[in-house]
Amino acid sequence: MNEHKENDAISFCPECKIFMCNKCEKIHSGLCQNHHPYNLNNMDEEFIGICKENNHFLKLDFFCITHNQLCCPACINKIKIKKYGKHKDCKICSIKKIKKEKKIKLEENIQKLEDLSKKTEQTINDLKAMLRIINNNKEELKTKIQVMFTKIRNMLNIREDELLLEVDKKFDELFLDEKIVKKSENLPQEIKIYLEKGKKINNEWENKEKLTSIINDCINIENTINNINNINDNIKNFKEKKNYVIKLKPNEEELEECLNGIKEIGEIYCDEKEENKENSKEKNNENSKEENKENFKEKNIENSKGKNKKKKKKKLEDYLWMIKIS
Repeated sequence: MNEHKENDAISFCPECKIFMCNKCEKIHSGLCQNHHPYNLNNMDEEFIGICKENNHFLKLDFFCITHNQLCCPACINKIKIKKYGKHKDCKICSIKKIKKEKKIKLEENIQKLEDLSKKTEQTINDLKAMLRIINNNKEELKTKIQVMFTKIRNMLNIREDELLLEVDKKFDELFLDEKIVKKSENLPQEIKIYLEKGKKINNEWENKEKLTSIINDCINIENTINNINNINDNIKNFKEKKNYVIKLKPNEEELEECLNGIKEIGEIYCDEKEENKENSKEKNNENSKEENKENFKEKNIENSKGKNKKKKKKKLEDYLWMIKIS
């Protein structure tokens, strides 16, 4: 309405073909309840035949042939006072003039869309099949990598157990055994016991009734002395070998090289399928055969040309000879 023309328009009624501010819209909605006004803030969501460029809000009555785009009078404006329009230098016509051309184009595009509709379903199925193949290939590669590194881990675990057992074995063979040390802790008490027992046996040696027990105690005393001697021998051996140390191979540097080698295990790369390689080999063989044939033909042609030249030369010489004779 005229009294509200300073207010910003917020909606457009296509039936009345007017822009309305907030106050006009309230009056209009009460009077024209069957009309369908558009909210100008939501113009991007649907087409209402109104120009959205730079808040022109004018009807799209023109067509820009240059940009294949609808435009309004403000878009093609060439008057500087009202700001130049975006399409001022373009080739413009009315939408009525372009109607026939767009009708022909529409029929062509309908046919194209029908063809695409038929092909698209197959294309989608092909894409899904390709995706399945790609995913299967990816999972196969992941499984191979997991199997490969599981084997490596298993071998490392087995080797670790072997080395740990070997450490125990080496130390037991070369140095003091922990069991011997534990036994030696009880030796003073055992020595004292068997010393007293030995003295007692010595005093009762002539007692025939206890002869079996006496002999058994003598054997135990002898075994105890042997055990003590074994411990002393081990201590002596340890003293002799105390300058030796058991080490591990590889050392830190060698181990670092080994770890770097593990870092380089495996390589992911793209390669042509074997069947494609075979096909390309066959094609190359066929091409080489064709090239050989062509080369052979060219050589034959050259040879025949050479022979013809020789024949012509011979004929020419004979002819000249005949002229000389005559």
